[in-house]
Amino acid sequence: METPEPSAQSTLSALSALPGLFAEESRVRAFAAVALGAGSPARVSETAGLSSRDTAAALRRLRGQGVVAYGGGGELVVAHDRFRDLARAGRPAVATGNPGAGDDDRAAGMIVRTFVRDGRLVRLPARWTRKKVVLRHIAEQTFEPGVEYPERTVDEKLRPWCEDGDVDHVTLRRHLVDLDHLRRSGGIYWRPAQSVRAGIA
Repeated sequence: METPEPSAQSTLSALSALPGLFAEESRVRAFAAVALGAGSPARVSETAGLSSRDTAAALRRLRGQGVVAYGGGGELVVAHDRFRDLARAGRPAVATGNPGAGDDDRAAGMIVRTFVRDGRLVRLPARWTRKKVVLRHIAEQTFEPGVEYPERTVDEKLRPWCEDGDVDHVTLRRHLVDLDHLRRSGGIYWRPAQSVRAGIA
């Protein structure tokens, strides 16, 4: 049986976690270093004036919350899409000519928040349509469309999603390919420019 979908209060909780992430000075300094172009833990440590241990801890939390990620070349980058998603989640719904689309987006957000917590995949939904929503979210948060990634890089990017969860990175990679959120040819992977959207049920 699946966990009940969270209420609107869960959205507020997710948004309120962001200030807490930056309540620790070492995380603020590490984030600023990445924003200024420090692309490796060693460069972050040097730029932020942090020890290797503090740098590793700060980056682990920043990546876990999805605000810092590895770019296509394996360098650390600010995950601007994550901030856009959080801003969109906190924005009041605006009536449009297609209210059903807004309902689908809200439902998708609730599904993601049920199965993804603190930047980690807790478990995959049993229902196919919900599984596709969660996998699309992971693909969009992890891979730039059209950028080619070798399998080793794909695995490195997927491992943080699987920490303390029920799904390993190899299984996650296979699901992403099976559901067409990633495509593969000759050991090279890429995300299609348009992720396939499924209806919510």
